[in-house]
Amino acid sequence: MKQYAMVIDLQKCVGCGTCAIACKTENNTPARKNGQTNNWADFVHETTGQFPNTNYRTLPVLCNHCDKPPCVEECPTEPTSVFKTPDGITMRNEDRCIGCRSCQDACPYSMEDVTGEGQYSVISYLEEGKPVHSFYEDSQELIPGITSSGKEVAMKAKSTPPYKHSYVHGEYSDSPRSNIITKCIFCDHRVKDGELPYCVEACPSSARIFGDKNDPSSKVAKALAAEKNFVLKPEAGTEPNVFYVRSYKKA
Repeated sequence: MKQYAMVIDLQKCVGCGTCAIACKTENNTPARKNGQTNNWADFVHETTGQFPNTNYRTLPVLCNHCDKPPCVEECPTEPTSVFKTPDGITMRNEDRCIGCRSCQDACPYSMEDVTGEGQYSVISYLEEGKPVHSFYEDSQELIPGITSSGKEVAMKAKSTPPYKHSYVHGEYSDSPRSNIITKCIFCDHRVKDGELPYCVEACPSSARIFGDKNDPSSKVAKALAAEKNFVLKPEAGTEPNVFYVRSYKKA
């Protein structure tokens, strides 16, 4: 049976953030508000050791699409709004979500990061669904008297950029309603069309690998066979399908 998974090569990852920008562009996730990041592709930045013997690591984080997901077990709706697909994706159904955030509380990866400055945005809560690029309705100048406002730019151009990327999917929409949870779905609307998740396609260093880990000929299966790998919080027993290989090496 097909089992989608992602491998992240930490030796190739430079922490540039392209994956996060690609994810926001593809999935129309909003900017930070009231402490909620709504970044399905996020990062933990770690510095260990003492100067001058220090090490630095950027660890990309996202929904782990676990084989044994606590978020599914704790979802109170019937049928559950968070569920597993036959190909292993931990899917969310937008219409069934009641915004109780039980899944968010149950997820062992929704925790304070190593800096103590918030939570991994593995499962995000969307307080207000609205057009993403509201900047072009804003008449306030970033630097008064020097820069133009977003509204002025739109007026001068006689146009505004598309406020969202449009697509169709049976379980979730391209413009989520308010007061629901949102999270990575491996860009299933792209995968169903034979495309890669957008974070994988956009990565300039090819640090992300996606595919069927049960297919020995897939890039994911070959990467897992070739390199020692690890997952986040294995002690939680969730059996994640996001794997990490190698590590950043200083020149």
